[in-house]
Amino acid sequence: MLTPDPHSYARPAQVQVRHLELDLQVDFSSRTLRGQATWQLTNHTGATELWLDARTLLIDAVHLDGPSGPATDFELGANDPVLGQPLRITVRPNTTVVSIRYRTAPEAAALQWLTPEQTAGREQPFLFTQSQAILARTWIPCQDSPGVRFTYEARVQVPAHLLALMSAENPQQLDPRGTYSFRMEQPIPSYLMALAVGNVEFQSLSTRTGLYAEPATLPSATHEFEDLEKMVAAAEELYGPYRWDRYDLLVLPPSFPFGGMENPRLTFVTPTILAGDRSLTSLVAHELAHSWSGNLVTNATWNDFWLNEGFTVYFERRIMERLYGSSYADMLQVLGHTGLLHTVEELGATSKDTHLHLDLAGRDPDEGLNEIAYEKGDYLLLTLEKLVGRPKLDTFIKEYFARFSFQSMDTVSFVTYLRRELLDQQPGLEEQLQLDDWINGPGIPAGAPPVSSERFAAVEAALQTWQHGTPAASLPTDQWSSHEWVHFLHGLPKSLSVEQLAELDAAFGFTQSGNAEILAAWFPLALAAGYAPAGEATEKFLTTVGRRKFLVPIYKALLAAPGGRTRAQRIYAQARANYHSVATSTFDTMVGQTA
Repeated sequence: MLTPDPHSYARPAQVQVRHLELDLQVDFSSRTLRGQATWQLTNHTGATELWLDARTLLIDAVHLDGPSGPATDFELGANDPVLGQPLRITVRPNTTVVSIRYRTAPEAAALQWLTPEQTAGREQPFLFTQSQAILARTWIPCQDSPGVRFTYEARVQVPAHLLALMSAENPQQLDPRGTYSFRMEQPIPSYLMALAVGNVEFQSLSTRTGLYAEPATLPSATHEFEDLEKMVAAAEELYGPYRWDRYDLLVLPPSFPFGGMENPRLTFVTPTILAGDRSLTSLVAHELAHSWSGNLVTNATWNDFWLNEGFTVYFERRIMERLYGSSYADMLQVLGHTGLLHTVEELGATSKDTHLHLDLAGRDPDEGLNEIAYEKGDYLLLTLEKLVGRPKLDTFIKEYFARFSFQSMDTVSFVTYLRRELLDQQPGLEEQLQLDDWINGPGIPAGAPPVSSERFAAVEAALQTWQHGTPAASLPTDQWSSHEWVHFLHGLPKSLSVEQLAELDAAFGFTQSGNAEILAAWFPLALAAGYAPAGEATEKFLTTVGRRKFLVPIYKALLAAPGGRTRAQRIYAQARANYHSVATSTFDTMVGQTA
């Protein structure tokens, strides 16, 4: 299924890539990768041109029939600030292999080069990639569309004291030569290409799960992810076998811009989920769920992103319910719903950007990576569950993943499939569901079922008693999870006094919390009130953590405070080198200053 992709120059309907042989050298001194990408091709039409995507790549030569074959003509087209450049390569109608010798630029947007000081161990440099949404083209010349899948093998040369890992079969020990070979036999789209190089060690968690992390982080991470095998087993019980052999995690340095990235076989995760009590591991359940929704059945274009994330959020909460009970999953649902309402308010209730099926042509697809795809998509499935019952929906989802494994899916095709397999079996069901309002309408359809949490109701009761004079230290908070604390903080009035914040801080130690979710909810309140004791901790957080979800509300609160823009610019100038380009693209505009 090759749906036209507005974010790719590739023409896979003519000539399509199907297997990649990648040979790279990693050079920390110049912050570049250099080597060659050899593509095996399928020429569907007898075309004489292969079209690939590239951005800030330096192409040295292109050869047909392999690296030692005859040179051929190539041309890099005009540069677009979002899409980069088309790479047009002259081929013969019978050409099956093209080899491209190239180098990346030091500013390649997918590559985050960290100095030793920016890592947990502070002794060795670190490199990691972030290819989603369309950044794979900044480190590999490729058909950079989620609708194009390929297998790959790679040989990567790194400094001998560092370990290299990819979204593939991975080593578990250092190679003294610094040479690593990789193989990914299941076809993946380009945004799931991933590479990491650093001082990391491996810890097995089960026969098919394990953990990579810096030595300083590995012990705490091992404790945090002890239930990983249970998660995989719970997911399989719900929606069928895990199809990617191993499931390992790599805990990255704090500058990673996302909570996690579902690279096949090797999920990248942020250290901000190391709370000490396993209370933030729903993020891992989310990335694991992507092994079915996203990695196995993939959105055909970024306009169809909700097909990845909506299913994944629903699946994630089903995993957490199975492991920790419905009351736990209910909290996650309410937190997500709160985020959805906030996003709809921010974008505007009538905005087309609140549709599930988006129109991102001419824009960076990163603009569609928000709560609409995640939480509105989940809310649609939750509504469908209420209408047809959980067993029937589970059967539908399980068959959907099985039928379309290792394929792409667009919204129109999915709606057709949903009607045929489920909605048409029950007259009037589509009207009850208000399907078109969910897919092609703004905001949240009026008939959506309410969401609630008994545990959050208790939090709200405690909040009310505090506001009516009960001392904070007397509130019944001993058994609260991170989610309950975040809900408490989000429920506080936005106009708290310094004295009120001081009381809460003295009772609960928010400013010195080691939990990033709690800090990200606390700091905006402190900034709004001018609560000085949180100032140093706020600056430390902004200069060490790169997760965009946390940084955005803090910078917004900082910019809204008296004299905040000057302070924000000073902090950002110090912090910017620690942020991935995915984050700086947001904050360069928001803060109004680049380094």
